[in-house]
Amino acid sequence: MREIRFGIDIDGTVTCPTSLLPFINDRFGCNLCLDDIKEYDLTKAFDVDSEAFYDWYRQTEATIYAESPAQENVKQILTEWQKHYELFFISARGANVLECTHEWFAQQNIPFDHIELIGSHYKIEAAKQFKVDAFFEDKHDNAVDIHEELTIPVILFDTPYNRKPIPEGVIRVHSWLEADHHIKKLFPTGQPVK
Repeated sequence: MREIRFGIDIDGTVTCPTSLLPFINDRFGCNLCLDDIKEYDLTKAFDVDSEAFYDWYRQTEATIYAESPAQENVKQILTEWQKHYELFFISARGANVLECTHEWFAQQNIPFDHIELIGSHYKIEAAKQFKVDAFFEDKHDNAVDIHEELTIPVILFDTPYNRKPIPEGVIRVHSWLEADHHIKKLFPTGQPVK
């Protein structure tokens, strides 16, 4: 029986953090790259009316999610992890994209035990509800808040938009291979280190 449960964000964590950029560049005539994104709020990176941007995003999100590439090595690592850990994906996506989210996981052949789309970036309550033992995130304030509230390790996937200081217990990584290395130290046999 797998006793350890992971809470895992999807966008920018399982998917590449650059997933949105080709769509934004095409729609808004930009030439943005990931290094241009210094804040989680994408509208700060280029001159755009935020209301127009979010209207476009709501209309396009299912297409974006369906076409998002997976991060390098994520499939192999999560496939191995599922033998030892429960994989609960907790995302700010809304319930309106649950079907396309399930389809993406199936197409990518990425395993999961549960997918929870909460429609909000506030993930603490979902992490508590599902009693996760570690969390994986790309949004800086989420990583810090989840760690501080639940006192669990949080793996923060490094991007230009999340480089503020982090407390001990939030672990910055640059790849899923690096995340795997830390998880093997924290939960070597599917059990937490005492």
